[in-house]
This record gives sequence, structure tokens and C-alpha cells, in this order.
Amino acid sequence: MYNLVIRGGTIVDGTGAPPFLGDIAVEGQHIAAVGAVGGKGRREIDAAGLVVTPGFVDIHTHYDGQATWDPEMAPSSWHGVTTVVMGNCGVGFAPATPDRHDWLIGLMEGVEDIPGTALAEGMIWNWETFPQYLDALEALPRTVDVATHVPHGAVRAYVMGERGANNAAPTEDEIAAMSRIVEEGLRAGALGFSTSRTVLHKSVDGVLVPGTTATKEELIGIGRAMGRVGHGVFEMASDLKRDWDEFAWMGELSRETGLPVTFAALQSIAKELPLEEQLSEMRRENDRGARIVAQIALRGNGIIMCWRGTVHPFLFKPAWAEIAALPWAEQYARLNDPAFRTRMLAETPVFPDSDVLPLLHTIAGGWTEQFEMGPDFDYEPGADESIAARARAAGLHPEEYAYDLLMAEEGAGFIYFPILNYADGNLDFVKPMLEEDDCVISLSDGGAHCGTICDAASPTFLLEHWVRDRTRGTIPLELAIQRQCRDTAQLYALNDRGTLEPGMLADINLIDLEQVGLERPWLAFDLPAGGKRLLQRARGYRMTIKRGTVTFEDGRPTGRHPGKLVRGPQGKRPTEAPGRPLLHAAE
Repeated sequence: MYNLVIRGGTIVDGTGAPPFLGDIAVEGQHIAAVGAVGGKGRREIDAAGLVVTPGFVDIHTHYDGQATWDPEMAPSSWHGVTTVVMGNCGVGFAPATPDRHDWLIGLMEGVEDIPGTALAEGMIWNWETFPQYLDALEALPRTVDVATHVPHGAVRAYVMGERGANNAAPTEDEIAAMSRIVEEGLRAGALGFSTSRTVLHKSVDGVLVPGTTATKEELIGIGRAMGRVGHGVFEMASDLKRDWDEFAWMGELSRETGLPVTFAALQSIAKELPLEEQLSEMRRENDRGARIVAQIALRGNGIIMCWRGTVHPFLFKPAWAEIAALPWAEQYARLNDPAFRTRMLAETPVFPDSDVLPLLHTIAGGWTEQFEMGPDFDYEPGADESIAARARAAGLHPEEYAYDLLMAEEGAGFIYFPILNYADGNLDFVKPMLEEDDCVISLSDGGAHCGTICDAASPTFLLEHWVRDRTRGTIPLELAIQRQCRDTAQLYALNDRGTLEPGMLADINLIDLEQVGLERPWLAFDLPAGGKRLLQRARGYRMTIKRGTVTFEDGRPTGRHPGKLVRGPQGKRPTEAPGRPLLHAAE
């Protein structure tokens, strides 16, 4: 008698093997049998007509604060995700001296657009060191497993104080001290170390994230902590400036430690190296024995613009400045006033001094690059769907069309602006990366950019768009599941999950592939202190199972919280197939 038996589903086991019909038996937290299961289950689930997959592993999230108070871990848990890795991009909340709490909140708010008031109210700060932060995470059961990096920004400020916060150069002793803290964090259970080196990442006060201008000596000196411990992933977001020669030091660190270094690979206005050159430079170092892995996004990274969000096209109009601080009811009344509308449309935007001024201009008037976001929006829109094209067809100026679009549904209209990772009006360049072993699905930013994106829905987008509906070429279901499950898990040495095989964790999704899809996003105000966040639900997930316990049925939480903190590498290192390098962290 098993705890649970799933009968007659189409099993996509995460290994890349073709789908097959079969059963899965679960005993305790683990899979007991896969194939034809003769024994009975205390609970039996009919999976006929459904796809049965491993739970999804999302390696790029920012739930560092939310994970200390929220057992549901939405929205990622709504999209079949059963494991998240957070602490990315060099920002997080440990180590932290008491006088640095507000500063760390401001850093996270500026970089990841998570409301500072929500973080201030939600976190209780019952830690100072990184191991103590892990203990705090471990104390709260949740619907998913959580794991984390040690963040450079917090470490720098902890060791160097104001000098570290302001990107001063560290001494050799300070580099050694930072490395010891990272080593302590890894030995306590962190899965790696993260840093940020992009001008797009600033604190709420507009100051560059600590570590942005760090030297090769600092980065390698800290990264050597991973080599001493024997596990870990070095994760980085970077502008990849040519004079920084990022791939040279990434290759050197990876070869020295034998461990992976991973970076955000994007078509981006901030990156000096085009995407093709990023990948070629990575492969040049890998050919010399390094293990550098490109983290890729499945769709355009950008902004969902709306009146109550973080950004919209009229943000720099003087008329908007007049009402920006008003309650929404008063804002909406003014926006509905025809005289106010006429005045705002006639105004010239006033831009602040900024090192991303071209981006601000495009936000305020890039009508060929912004798209109307209707109920069945396709995240690969063509030129004929742009605000410019729709306005022309309606006989309106694009600004008029955009204003009226945002006013739809009582001021809840959306405009999509993919500022990153969207080239020539399509996502053709993403498809080859989905098929390459040196690239890994990532960059969902779950829990972050609360007023601008909801890319935590990426796993559902993978199934809906890339597997089922894309008119410009899809990918096989078994490849998609392998990429979102086994490959993401193995990069972080989470070798106890990501496939449906006996002995693996019983993290399982039951999916109606014909029905799976994204619902329209909405702006909620449900974070602590009424903080806002963009949310997007999925349809088609019949059931999500975490460690053998059903956590969601038909999109509704069951109230069960079997998720845990993951400390360090898990499971046995898998055998490397000939000709196919594993994306795992060495143990």
C-alpha cells in the first residue's frame, strides 16, 4: 500500500526521454515506482489525459524577504514551481547588522522593485549572520522548497560599512573577510554566491549596488570560498563591459574551483556585448576547461505599464507630477477629466538626469516598441500590434491611444514594453538557446519587480507558448520539461529532484496541456502594509505535489506546507552522459 498512486498519465520524466503512459507510486516524500504500478494507494489519482511532470525548479527568484513570512510563495507556486533559488543579483538580507536593516531594504526596493514598506513590516529580522538567516528560513513551512545564495551587497556592507556600500575598493584583508563570510554561509547551506555589475541595479536612493565596480581580485578572492567548501554556483548580473573582461575572470574562477559561474545572457541596451558575442566568449572559456553557464529568459523582459504600477508612458509629464502622490480615487477622477487629459497630452515630458536617459525617452514615446495588452495577449507581438500601429488604424495619435488604453477597465489597462530580450519583433533567437546545454532557463525574477513585471509565470509560458502554440516553431515537450526541471536542478547540485524516477523527491505536476495557459495579469495590494505586486494566475494545473503532499488542486491551495529550506547539495551526483556535460555544481 503506497501513500499515493497516480494512474494512467502521460509521463514526461524530466530526463529528455519521450513521453510514455504509466503510473507513479509515492511513499512518504519520495517516488517509489514509475511504470506499471500493481500496488494500491491510500489515495489514487486518475491522470488519464493529463501530462505528469516533475515539479519545476526556478533558479532565479528574489523571495528573500517574502520567504520569511509567506507560506504560499505566490506567484511562483501557482505555476507548478516546487523549488526556488533566491538571493540572486547580489541583493539579500544577510549578513546584516541592526543599523543596516533600512539600508538593505532600500537596496532591495531599488534593485528589485519590492515595496520597502512591505519588507519593513513583513520581516522580523531575527538574524544577523547568514547562518542565522538560514535558521529563520528553516522555521517557516511553505508550499515550496527554498534555497539561496550569499549576496555580495550585504556582505560588502557588513565587512566594509559605508565604504563597502559606496563601492570603495577593499583591502586584501577585507577581501579575505568577505570570503570567510561566504564560506561560512556555504558551509551552513547556501548554494552559491551572487553579485551585480549593472548600472540598471541601484538602491532606492539611486546609488549603484555594492560590488558593481568590483575588481577581478575581489570577485575571485570571494569566489574562492566555493572552492574551499567544494560546492556552489557564482551567479552574476552584469553589463559585460569590454574593459572589465568579465569572461576571462569567470573562466579563471571556474577552472580554479571546478565550479560553475553563471550570468544573465540577454539582448540588452545596457550590455556592451551583443548576445551572440556573450555566448561566443562564454564558449571560448568553456573550451579551455571552464564551466560558465548562460542564464536565459523565455520571453521579453520589460515592463507591464499601468497607472498604478511603477512605470507608465506619462510618468514624466508635469500633470502627472501634480497627482502622483494622491490616493487612487482622486487620481482616477483627475485622469477621467477631459480637460486634464487634454493638458497632459499636450505637455512635453520633463526627464531627470539619468545614465539611462535613452530608456526613459522610449518609455515616454517608444510607441513602435510598446504593445496593447488584451485578454489573450501573445508575448511575442508583431509590429502590427504596437501602440503606433493600433493608433494609426484608429485614426488617433499614439499618446491618445495609450492614454485611453490605460483608462480601460476603470483605469486598469496595461501596456507591454519588452525593453530587454526582444529583437526584431520576435523571439527567434531564444529557440537555439533552449536547445543548448550551456544555457539554462532562468531570470523569472519571482517575487521581484512587483510593479513592473510578472515573469514568475515563465514555466507556464514555456508550456503554452514554446511547446504548444508558437507559430514560428515550437520545442518538444520532453525538452521543455528537462530544461525547467532536471537541468535547473543539476546546475545547483539539487540531484534529488527534477526527474520522475524511483528514489527522487515526489515533486510532481499534473497538467492539462490543452488547457494550460496564462490568465490576464492584475495589480494586487496584498503584500504587508498594502504593498503592490503584479500577479498572474495559470490555468490547466490540475494538481501540484510537493514532497508527496498535494499543495494545489485546480489552482487552489490545499493549506498543506511541506516545503523546506534546502541546505547545500542534495542527492547523489548523476552520471555524466557521453558528449553531454552536466550543468551541475561539483560536490
